[in-house]
Parts: sequence; structure tokens; C-alpha cells
Amino acid sequence: MYKVFVGDKPIILTSVVEKETNFKNYLLKTVNMAKVIRRLNRTSLSEVHLIHKNPDKILKKFLKKLPNVIAGGGKVYNEKGEILFIYRNDKWDLPKGKTEKKESIEETSIREVEEETGVKGLKITKPLDTTYHIFKRNGRYKIKITYWFEMKTSYNGKLKAEESEGITKVAWLNGKEIEKALENSYANIKLLL
Repeated sequence: MYKVFVGDKPIILTSVVEKETNFKNYLLKTVNMAKVIRRLNRTSLSEVHLIHKNPDKILKKFLKKLPNVIAGGGKVYNEKGEILFIYRNDKWDLPKGKTEKKESIEETSIREVEEETGVKGLKITKPLDTTYHIFKRNGRYKIKITYWFEMKTSYNGKLKAEESEGITKVAWLNGKEIEKALENSYANIKLLL
């Protein structure tokens, strides 16, 4: 099973057909994605299930439904165990961004964290879950596939928000601060934490 978010509402990719309650089932093969997205955005429907008989092929088939944007990001820890957050579009988020030509996803993730926050000396410690969300640019829906990595750094210099990317704050947050930040964050970020 995979979750793809439209805002904070999930599209569940599954091979199991369940009785509809506060969600709607659609067959992946014949679904009109634009209609499903509009329905999630404009109604009280809490989620949608896209059904495909083969759980091993469901993600690949789904990703063919819309153009894909590949991104990389980091859940970065400092020596105090705090996590690096950015504040953009009035929400707390983790630093991430799109890949550039001939760049590995690991290189993308480190570059984007550095650019968005000013933090240096990043070391990837392990891969995390990949997240998926649908967004609209220039009138077209796209799927952003974000590959996440846990990172560590001993950097304790000045944090620098990349204002040209709409980032207004960068902060190291501890346990209590993270709980508060997650009240105003994205469903995908909550999954990673």
C-alpha cells in the first residue's frame, strides 16, 4: 500500500477492495485523475482508494498517470539531536528540492539542504521513506516523488533561509518544538517524523 497526498488527503494505492465509508474506490486502470483530485479538494471526502490487482505493479502504473517531478531532501540532525526545519508557504517543512541534470539523488538532497538552510558538513546516514504528493503548476497536475535521507552534521554556524525559494525561517527544533511545528506541517512530513 502506498499513500499519495493531495494536500493532506491521501490517495491510497491498494489491491484490497474495502466497503466505502468516508472514502471512494476507483479502478486505477480507468480512473480520471483530474476528477479524483478535484473531488478530494472540493468535497468532505477524506480519502480515495485506487485499486489494482497486482500490488507489485500498482505504484509504477500510478506514476504513469501524471508527469513526475523527482526531488531529494533531508531530515537533518545536529549534535544536540535537534532536527532542521524550514518555514515556507506558512508551513513547517523539511528542506528538499528538485534534481538537476546528471546529479544523483543523494547529491540533490545534500545540495538542496545546503542551499535552503546554509547548513554545511552534511553526511547521509541512511535512506528514509519516499513520499509522494500531487501539486498543480501552470494548470497541470504533477506527482512529486521525494527521496528522503537522514543526515547528520556538526555545523553550528549561522542558518540562512533561501528567500528566493519562499523560505522565511530556518530553525533547529527539539522534541517539544517539533510537536508544535507538526501541527502546522504537511502529511508527508508527519509520516517522516
